[in-house]
Amino acid sequence: MDDRDTIFVGRGEHEARLLARFANRHGLVAGATGTGKTVTLQVLSEGFSRLGVPVFVADVKGDLAGISRPGEAKPKLVERAREVGVAFEPRATPVVFWDLFGEQGHPLRTTISEMGPLLLARLLDLNDVQEGVLNVAFRAADDEGLLLLDLDDLRSMLAYVAENSKAFAVRYGAVASSSVGAIQRALLVLEQQGATRFFGEPSLEIGDLLRLDDEGRGFVHVLAADTLVQRPKLYASFLLWLLSELFEELPEVGDPEKPRLVFFFDEAHLLFHDAPQALIDRIEQVVRLIRSKGVGVYFVTHAPRDVPDRVLGQLGNRVQHALRAFTPRDQKAVRAAAETFRANPSIDVAREITELGIGEALVSFLGGDGAPSVVERVKVRPPASRLGPVSAAERTETLSRSPVGPTYDRAIDRESAHEMLAARAEAATRSSRATDEDAVDTDAGSTGRSRPSRSSRTRESAGEALMKSAARSLGTQIGRQIIRSILGSIRRG
Repeated sequence: MDDRDTIFVGRGEHEARLLARFANRHGLVAGATGTGKTVTLQVLSEGFSRLGVPVFVADVKGDLAGISRPGEAKPKLVERAREVGVAFEPRATPVVFWDLFGEQGHPLRTTISEMGPLLLARLLDLNDVQEGVLNVAFRAADDEGLLLLDLDDLRSMLAYVAENSKAFAVRYGAVASSSVGAIQRALLVLEQQGATRFFGEPSLEIGDLLRLDDEGRGFVHVLAADTLVQRPKLYASFLLWLLSELFEELPEVGDPEKPRLVFFFDEAHLLFHDAPQALIDRIEQVVRLIRSKGVGVYFVTHAPRDVPDRVLGQLGNRVQHALRAFTPRDQKAVRAAAETFRANPSIDVAREITELGIGEALVSFLGGDGAPSVVERVKVRPPASRLGPVSAAERTETLSRSPVGPTYDRAIDRESAHEMLAARAEAATRSSRATDEDAVDTDAGSTGRSRPSRSSRTRESAGEALMKSAARSLGTQIGRQIIRSILGSIRRG
C-alpha cells in the first residue's frame, strides 16, 4: 500500500494507515483535552485532501485554521517525522473558511424551511405541545404557498396562525396562543444569540462542499466555531442539519474507492446531550445509511461513552488518545473505551490509554478484509501544515482567493411569508376602508343630504358638549324609569 490510496497516520510496531476505500465506514477520534486530537484531525484532513476528498470540519479552538498555511520545520516536528519514518515537507492545504456569523469566513446560511420543524424544535428547546404548534405553522405555510426563509417569516407565520386559530383548528388541530407566545420568546432568544444571520439566503449548496482545487486536491471547509460552540444547541443543530442535507441530496454510490466527502463532528457530545430519542434515532439512521452516499462521518469527542452505543457501533475506524483516570467514573470510562477495540494480546489497552503521551494514540483501522485491525500504540505523524491559528491578514487573504466568495458573501432578501402576509393585511385594510366609504356614500344618497365632515362634527363649544352630556344623562334616567314602570305593571298584572 502507498500514499495513493491510504492516509499514513503514524507508526508503532507497524504503520497505521487508513484505507481510502473504507474511510466511508465512519470513525471516532477520542481523548482528553490537550492529548493531540487536533493534530490527528489535521493529519487526517490533510490526507483526505491529498487523495482528492473534500473535508468539512468545525474549528472549535481556532487551531485548525493553520491548515491553510505551510508548517514550520521546528526541531520537535522534524524529530517526530524522523521517528515515524517520513520526511518533514511543509505545505499548505486548500481551505475555504466559513462562519455562521459571517465574521471569520463566508456566511453559511440555511432557510427555516430547510432546517425543518424537528431540528428547529430541538434548537428552540420546545416541549411536545409547542413542537406541535410549530408543525402546524410549517404545514399551513406549505398549504398556502408561503416561503419560510428567515426568522421574520416564521414570526409572521406564527402570528398569522394565532390570529386565525379557529380556522386552522378545523384542519390541523387546536393552536394555543400560549404555545405561540412561548415559541416567539424562544425565537427572540435565538435572535439574540446571532442566529438572524444564519437563517436566510443564499443557502448553502451541497455541491460547493464537493469542490476540488486545480491540482485535484479536496478543499478543507473549516467552520469557525470558537464562538458558535458557546451556543451548543445552535452548533449541534446546524451540523446535524448539514449531515441530513448531505443524506437527502447526494445520490447512492455504494462503496466507492474513496469517499466523496468526509465530515468531522468535533465536540460530538454536544449533539447527543439531552437529545430526545426521536433525534437520536434520526442520527443513527443517517450515520448508518449515509456511507452508501460516499460520505464518511468522524466523531471527535472526549470518550467513546459520549456517543450512544447504536451510533458507536457504526464507527469502524478508531483513534484513541489518552484519558485520565483519577476518579471511579474516569476509570469506568477508560474500561469502556478499551472494550471498543479489537483486542491485542500484547497490549493491556486499559492501562495503555492512561499512559499515552501527547501525540500518541491507540489506533485500529479497518483492514483489507473490512474487519478492524488489532489495536496498536502509535506515534502520530506531524502535519505538513501549520500547527496553530492564522492571523487576521492571512485569513482575509485566503478568503479573497476563495472560489465561493462571490456566491455567499452578499445576502439575498426575496419576497417570502413575512412580506406576503404583510401584503395580505394591507389589502384587507384597504378593502375594509373601501367598504366603509361605500356605506357612507349610500347613506348620504338615501337621505338626500351629505353627512357633515369629521372636522365639522367635532367642532363644538364646551357649552354645547355640556348640554349634550346633560341631555344624555337625563334621557337615560327617564328611560330607566319608564322601563321599571312597565316591568312593574307586568308583574302586578
